[in-house]
Amino acid sequence: MPTMRLAPASTSDYRRLAEKRLPRMLFDYIDGAAGEEVTLAANDADFKAIRLRQQVMRDVSEIDTTIKLFGEECAMPLALAPIGLGGMMARRGEILAARAAEAAGLPFCLSTVAICSIEEVARAVAKPFWFQLYMMKDRGHVRELLERAKAAGCETLVFTVDLAVAGVRYRDVRNGMGGGVSMFGKLRAGAEYLTHPSWVHDVGVMGKPHVFGSLAEFYPNVKAASELKKLIDAQFDASVTWKDIEWLRRQWDGNLVIKGVMTAEDAVAATDAGADAIVVSNHGGRQLDGVASSITVTPGIVDAVGDRAAVLMDGGVRCGKDVAAALAYGAKAVLIGRPWIWALAAQGERGLKTLLRTLKAEMEVCMALTGAPTIADITSDTLDKT
Repeated sequence: MPTMRLAPASTSDYRRLAEKRLPRMLFDYIDGAAGEEVTLAANDADFKAIRLRQQVMRDVSEIDTTIKLFGEECAMPLALAPIGLGGMMARRGEILAARAAEAAGLPFCLSTVAICSIEEVARAVAKPFWFQLYMMKDRGHVRELLERAKAAGCETLVFTVDLAVAGVRYRDVRNGMGGGVSMFGKLRAGAEYLTHPSWVHDVGVMGKPHVFGSLAEFYPNVKAASELKKLIDAQFDASVTWKDIEWLRRQWDGNLVIKGVMTAEDAVAATDAGADAIVVSNHGGRQLDGVASSITVTPGIVDAVGDRAAVLMDGGVRCGKDVAAALAYGAKAVLIGRPWIWALAAQGERGLKTLLRTLKAEMEVCMALTGAPTIADITSDTLDKT
C-alpha cells in the first residue's frame, strides 16, 4: 500500500521538499549563507527567542492585517524579497512568484540577477511590481535598466547596498558556484541532475533560457547558474558611496528603497540621500558572517530614522508570529526570501500561494491572541518583556 504524502504545513516543510527536489548546488545556493553561517543561525534564533504577550477578553471578532505601502494597500505587511536565480528553482520562477504575490495582494520584487527579464514578468501580471537594482560599473547600463523598469510600470526601486563584494559562501565554493569547477565537480553535478529528473525536465530543459534575463542584452554569454560570482566581481561597482545614491535619486522619480542597512548611522545617511524607505538587512547572512541579526538592530534604526522614512526588515522571518514580532520591534513591514523560494521550488506557484495564505492565517491568529485586531494595535506592548 503506497504511503500517503502529508501536505506541507510550515516553512520548514517546504524547505525539506525543496531540498529533495533541487540539485544540491541549487538548494545550497538558496539555503546557505556566508562563512560558518553564524549570522544565518542568529537571524533565525533571535526571532525564536522573542516572546509575545498573550492578552484575552478583547474584541478580536474582526482581524485586519492590511497596511499601505507607498500608497498601495497590501493584504499584510509583507513583500517577496528579490532573489537571484529564482528561475533556476522552478520553471520561469520569477513569473510564478509575481503571479502568486499578485493573487495574495502583496508586493513582489524582481532581482537584477533574475532569470526572467523585467519585460517578461511585466507581461505576466496586471499590477506593478518592485525592481531591485545593483549598481553596475557602466552607469549607462544602470540608466537603461531604470528606463526599462519605468516602462514596465515599476514604481518602487529597491537598491541593494551591501554587495560591494560577494560574500564568501562555503557551500557555493564546494559546489563550484563560483566557477572553476574541477572534473570531479562536473561529474558530481551530472550525477545530481540524473537523480533529480523532475527538475531536469521542468527547469533544466523546459525552463530555458538560463541567462540573467534583464542583463542578457549587456552580458549575453554569461551562464546564470555557474557564473553569478564572476558577474558580481567583474561588473558590480565596489566604489559606490552615498553620493551615488544621490545620483540615483536624480535618475529615479519613483519610490526609492535602500536595502542592506544595519546601523543607525547608515540609516540616517540613506534618508539624507533621498530614500523613502530602508530595509534593515544583513542579506540573509549571505554577505558578512558574524554580524548581528537584523531583528536585534531594528529598534535602534527605527529610533534613528523616526518618521523620515519607512523602516522595513528582512532576515529570519519564517512564520506569521515573526511578522508580528518585527512590527512590535518597530518595523512597518517585512520581506521574506528563503520561505518563498523554498515553497516555489517545492511545489511551484501552487506551493507559494499556499504558503502565503498560511502566513496570513498565522498572523491573524497571533493578532487575535495578543489582543491586536489591527496592525496599528501591534506595538512594543505586544512583546513579553519579563
